[in-house]
Amino acid sequence: MKALVAFILGTIFVSQFVHPTIASELAIDDLAVRSTKLEAAGQWPELVSLCETAARKGKLSNELYQRYDLAKIHCDLSRRSAEKAYQEALRKITENEARQLFVECLGRINSHHVSNPDFHKLISRGCTALQIAICDPEFQYLHAQQATPERIALFKEHMQRIIEGRKIVTLHDTETAAIWIARAAQTVVGVLPAVTFLEMTAASVGGLDEYSAFLTTGQLNDLYAQIEGNFVGLGVELKSAEDGLLVVHVIQGSPAERSGLQAGDHLIGIAGTPIGGMHVDAAAQLLQGPEGSRVTLAVLRGVGPARAMTVRREHVEVPSIEDVELLDKSIGIGYLHITSFQKTTAFDLDHAMRQLDAEGMRSLIIDLRGNPGGLLSAAVDISDLFIDRGLVVATRGRSPEEDFNYTASHRGTWHIPITLLIDGDSASSSEIFAGAIRDHKRGKIIGTRSYGKGSIQGIFPLDVAGVGMRLTTAHFYSPTGKPYSRV
Repeated sequence: MKALVAFILGTIFVSQFVHPTIASELAIDDLAVRSTKLEAAGQWPELVSLCETAARKGKLSNELYQRYDLAKIHCDLSRRSAEKAYQEALRKITENEARQLFVECLGRINSHHVSNPDFHKLISRGCTALQIAICDPEFQYLHAQQATPERIALFKEHMQRIIEGRKIVTLHDTETAAIWIARAAQTVVGVLPAVTFLEMTAASVGGLDEYSAFLTTGQLNDLYAQIEGNFVGLGVELKSAEDGLLVVHVIQGSPAERSGLQAGDHLIGIAGTPIGGMHVDAAAQLLQGPEGSRVTLAVLRGVGPARAMTVRREHVEVPSIEDVELLDKSIGIGYLHITSFQKTTAFDLDHAMRQLDAEGMRSLIIDLRGNPGGLLSAAVDISDLFIDRGLVVATRGRSPEEDFNYTASHRGTWHIPITLLIDGDSASSSEIFAGAIRDHKRGKIIGTRSYGKGSIQGIFPLDVAGVGMRLTTAHFYSPTGKPYSRV
């Protein structure tokens, strides 16, 4: 099965990470001290953020990577536990369905992941994830009420014997080991086999690379909403903060904007529930609801007491082209900001340029700063608007069907001078576009070094419970064959 869509790490509307610049301010020794403190305090989202920023700065040591992987397991577990729809689906899955999903997932990895899978490593990470899960109070409440300290220790011994006592090099070997682990989990700590198979599935995908991930029903739906550029909600981008959630951005024309929410506001309560110290995914669940329903927020702005704001949940269109304007009418300098690469972005860009052209545009500044990416096809289509022939980007994967050369056509090409603005948060599709413009000498690139993400993820819906997986399937290269490590 081919991936439903080639996707390149798009935007998210609720981020579990905070303090994204912290690692840039710390030396390697300080990173070790800081990460140790975060691990001891169980501040897993903060630890993930620290490690990801350290990786971008070239400071991620082997020890720090181990902590990063541990923190990812904790964050992923909390996300699954907080999602009511996923937990409801999990209660309905049979053991056989869950085992088949585990095998299906491993099969996708075996056939489509950009690297040959190490099945022993995948099953070992699954065991680590299960050890973490059965010690987690929320997981114990949901799935492992027999998990006393003595039984947990016994289960760990069982898993260790299963892994160490067999050779695990094939998909069949991995399935057999997982079956034995699921039996042990049910016998010793009372975890249903279906739950064990799903936890091991999630851990296997999440350990492949930085971008591959198991997607719950909610996450998969959110991802489709990003691709389509629309969703039902308030219309805000949020980030976790100590007192709750920080409003990072309010979408123009959204119900949040009409209700008076502003960037910089702090949400400290949702529907009467205080959210300070609550996991971001649990807080995000409180914001969700059917179209037309209302939610009351406790909002802090500056000094003073919190105010109550009631916002109606509505269908929100997320624009990928913003701030379209003619900066200097005397010399015809146009400007626009591409915030993400969605299905409609190329069409919307062409429409915006026609608007500017009618106003007298003679050159164009395209702002890609802060743009984390999106659809590969959108990056190709946008590049095609400015390049009349030749290679735009090449993709190369382990599977032959991932090898493809995307080329430009002469039809509909704009020939005006262009300048692209990039920064360290310009990633993936932004880099494909900037790399094509650079290699074809089609315009100027101004700014700081870009993110340097050079891989493509395919989205694979799985056959059970409405879940899916995001899998790294290929690397991409510029028209001159350069890998995308800092445009």
